Amino acid sequence: MHDILMTRRHGSAALSVEIADITTLALDAIVNAANSSLLGGGGVDGAIHRAAGPELLEACRSLGGCETGDAKPTPGFRLPSAWVVHTVGPVWQGGTAGEAELLASCYRRSLLVAAGLGARSVAFPAISTGVYGFPPERAAPIAIRTVLETLPEAGMERVVFCCFSKDSAGHLVWALEERSGMI
Repeated sequence: MHDILMTRRHGSAALSVEIADITTLALDAIVNAANSSLLGGGGVDGAIHRAAGPELLEACRSLGGCETGDAKPTPGFRLPSAWVVHTVGPVWQGGTAGEAELLASCYRRSLLVAAGLGARSVAFPAISTGVYGFPPERAAPIAIRTVLETLPEAGMERVVFCCFSKDSAGHLVWALEERSGMI
């Protein structure tokens, strides 16, 4: 299943909210919502590792992990995307432990790392909203705002917010509609 729920332009970039399997998207880069070891896990992280093949695990081993809020790249190996940008989102602790700032940093750093690789298109999952427990209705506005603020520096032509469910996508559609009215 691949559904495009919304597309908006922001300057020269197209932003879309889609329901799809991120491992099937043929973009320059996809973002992996990884754990700090970068050695694979569940959810989107596990799916990306399975689809990319064992070479991804070997490449991740050489990175020495990743701090929460940061991002590190690897080749995409068997994925249709050339690059995977691994980022470690915050675990939700009630909203009082800097989670919003760390989540914003994930989106900002991932976009800038992808741009540094020469990527012109990138897909993001809903970082931290799965097992890390970040409420999706709070995460979506942070994701949209941060990407819009970082786009001029990153120079992306296409940004996809890739969701696994209509519920998850609904929060991003709402946030993008809200921000579009402010642009």
